[in-house]
Amino acid sequence: MGLSRAEIGVTGVVQGVGFRPFVYRLARAHGLRGFVRNMGDAGVQIVVEGGREEIEVFLSSLRKEAPPLSRVEEVRVRWTQPTGEFGTFEVRESRAEGLGGASVIPPDLAVCGECEREMLDPGNRRYGYPFTTCVDCGPRFTVISDLPYDRERTSMVDFPLCPLCLREYTEPSDRRYHAETTCCPACGPSVELYEEDGKKVEVRDPLREVARLLDEGFIVGLKGIGGTHLACRTVEDEPLRRLRENFRRPQQPFAVMSRDLETVRTFAEVSEEEARELTSHRRPIVVLRRSRDFPLSELVSPGLDSVGVMLPYSGIHLLVLHHGREPAYVMTSANPPGLPMIVDSERALRELRGRVDYLLLHNRRIVNRCDDSVLKVVGGETVFLRRSRGYVPEPIVLPFSSGKTVLAVGAEENVTASLLVGNRCFPSQHVGDTGKLETLEYLKEAAGSLRRLLRVERVEAVAHDLHPLYPTTRLARGWAEEWGAERVEVQHHHAHLCSLMAEKGVEEMVGIACDGAGYGADGTVWGGEVMVADLSSFERVGGLRPQPMPGGDAATRFPARMVAGILWGELGREETERVLEELCPAGFPRGKREREVVLRQLERGNLPLTSSCGRVLDAVACVLGICWERTYEGEPAMKLEAAAGEGDPEAVALPCRVSGGLVDTSSFLAGVVEAVRSGVPRRHVASSAHRALALALAEVACEVAEERGVRAVGVSGGVFCNRYFTAEVGREVERRGLRFLRHAVLPPGDGGISVGQAACAARRLRSA
Repeated sequence: MGLSRAEIGVTGVVQGVGFRPFVYRLARAHGLRGFVRNMGDAGVQIVVEGGREEIEVFLSSLRKEAPPLSRVEEVRVRWTQPTGEFGTFEVRESRAEGLGGASVIPPDLAVCGECEREMLDPGNRRYGYPFTTCVDCGPRFTVISDLPYDRERTSMVDFPLCPLCLREYTEPSDRRYHAETTCCPACGPSVELYEEDGKKVEVRDPLREVARLLDEGFIVGLKGIGGTHLACRTVEDEPLRRLRENFRRPQQPFAVMSRDLETVRTFAEVSEEEARELTSHRRPIVVLRRSRDFPLSELVSPGLDSVGVMLPYSGIHLLVLHHGREPAYVMTSANPPGLPMIVDSERALRELRGRVDYLLLHNRRIVNRCDDSVLKVVGGETVFLRRSRGYVPEPIVLPFSSGKTVLAVGAEENVTASLLVGNRCFPSQHVGDTGKLETLEYLKEAAGSLRRLLRVERVEAVAHDLHPLYPTTRLARGWAEEWGAERVEVQHHHAHLCSLMAEKGVEEMVGIACDGAGYGADGTVWGGEVMVADLSSFERVGGLRPQPMPGGDAATRFPARMVAGILWGELGREETERVLEELCPAGFPRGKREREVVLRQLERGNLPLTSSCGRVLDAVACVLGICWERTYEGEPAMKLEAAAGEGDPEAVALPCRVSGGLVDTSSFLAGVVEAVRSGVPRRHVASSAHRALALALAEVACEVAEERGVRAVGVSGGVFCNRYFTAEVGREVERRGLRFLRHAVLPPGDGGISVGQAACAARRLRSA
């Protein structure tokens, strides 16, 4: 058989994962000549000449033997006549043009075992060097500014390779061959330690010194790969109390970082699936059940039965924890809730002054800031609370292909942007609360970065929430006008359900959408809805009974107001007032006068209405004395979930009447009040409340599904981060022989909404 030539285009996750070195070694092993190079759309081009049989074996091996962190999605081959122009096989300089395929760079990757061993080996030239990486690990998304993925288009361009690193980078047998984040102490980056006033601390090993300071009780601001963390010890109360006071986070749970899985098991329960998530190359924060003899301070996660834990994913974290003595250290974002992570060293020095004792900073630019991802395992499956570092910019593959490029901007809080190209939807990293100008600007940056990395020159449609006053709605209007793009409004809870349908590849389902709030099609506040939905439309067929919200938004902060609103129609003024005095004494900061104002508002009527499941759960938490004020998002419901963990759902039967598809939450909450007055332990009431409310919603959804001949019931919205609520609905749906759908790769909360908006917009435009 004579010589042949194959011109090959490979798409998928094939840049930044050691794919070119792999191709180089594979081609040389098969005696082929030619080249491999990165292309401007994150694809890889290969040209080989040699025997036809050898080339075909080579092509087969491209998929079978690809590096573990790569993902080969498509291999396109064009056979031509050989030219004889190649004398060997080589890695060539990257090209700006693309292959026309759908490729993407990988997320940031946790430090691999080989690099960890080098950092901890006193005989290695990278001993104690925190930026040690190779082709199998290190930052990708947070350092890249443009494609193709080469050093000059990352923040590593600021650090020219020293002779030793350059030798590794150009040696095909080395694991740092064309590893763009290669560096060492001689070529940089570097870390420095500062006092709170900005004065540099002259110390030989800043990381060892930080570990010592943490163990002595100091608070340290620590710049990582995606932003700046706050760190302190966890065994004693005082550093945690000071951290909470300095940053005005009285109750918000803090994530902690521990050196290894064995240490984590000294303070938390870890299942097999949770262990896999903790030790994966993504290294998310995993919400674990606290052990019964929890050795850490209660101030780590006040009022909860869980703790968010992660293992070190960068050399900075790894070395600090290696030198430290504590079983875990707080590692929480330094930015105020809802605002973007602090990535600039000067800003860290300025904004953290007087609130931390020391700052550990480095001189590598963070191009794309990125919060830590957060997940929990419920019933053996992952549930994302936040999908960000370690997962972005990986796409969600949709069950259909969009004819137009769609940019979706999310709702208002916990926002992500999503860019839909063909059948791939790319959610951005977690952005935050766009009610704050700085975060809205960050949303623009994140969307711009997605467009740049995906080589999207023209956006043809912009999708947004139905709420006319959301900052994202105004942004979408402006962009649509500026770009000449179509604009598509998507109702909040329909977007939740569309995100689930897009994730699961289904065209229709009966959905239960439960969260804190979303603008309804009738102008009221929705949040406990049963809908028959497909990707382009929905019909609201039931849900929770709308209830008055005394004081409007004040009722979201102080649940006692919702207690009053929900009980009013069932118990009347006199008995409602008695319940508030007896069971919610701390629910009105201004005491009796405020309580009377709320009751007069209810007498007059004409209050805003909400069907929010979140507000009902908040009211239960208030009646049980678990939480009287929401100081962070989801606090009352999270503490109610913790209380339910030790309860017996069979201990008390709570009424939850259903009429015309609506669940009567007034009689339900009155039943909760009666159970408390009867002396039923609050843990049992909490558990029973979850079951009663979940089963009532499941009953409505299942009956509609059976009537309409729909075989799937799905759940979405922030309430379905709750393990007990989700489990109860799931059991009832499956008991009735229907398929139960829940999120596994997107957050059920607002972080997944932009994907649903994009999918809905694409389907509507296709059928228009």
